Amino acid sequence: MSTLDPGSPPTDELPFFVYGTLLPGEPNHDLFLRGRTSGERAAVLPRALLYDGPGYPYAIDGHGRVHGTLLTAAPGVYGELLGLLDHLEEYLGPGHPRNLYERVVREVELPGEGGAAEGGPGEGAPGTREGQGPPGTRAWVYLAAAAVTRSLRTSGSAIEEGRWVTGRPPGGPRTP
Repeated sequence: MSTLDPGSPPTDELPFFVYGTLLPGEPNHDLFLRGRTSGERAAVLPRALLYDGPGYPYAIDGHGRVHGTLLTAAPGVYGELLGLLDHLEEYLGPGHPRNLYERVVREVELPGEGGAAEGGPGEGAPGTREGQGPPGTRAWVYLAAAAVTRSLRTSGSAIEEGRWVTGRPPGGPRTP
């Protein structure tokens, strides 16, 4: 798990890693992101697990990989986009008891940059250390808040491949 270093660069304009209803083609992508991003590319969140939620997924820390998209805010709209995403994800501030998600900084892997980000957990790639993914970038990620994480770990339905696909019943098989 990546944590912030006191000597780390500021986090005020990091890109966002999304993995659910904000993905391209999903319902919230156009509602919240249209005209507010200057770049979107495939990315992978290592050391994380994906769980089904009530119409949207949750990512938590764990021994897996979550596939998603890295978004860069368009010039001049970072604050607006951050506020919209915080509201959508029901993030009220660090550790707030009513948070549905926590906004945290994590290292995400970018496919095609030094290794195979498409591989499974612990799969080495040429030029990478065993069990390490390709080089990546730091990004904001919305992970399930503590109470939600506890519930998911005890009775949640994991999405084994770490890829969110709509059009399937919760806990059921994915449809194309």
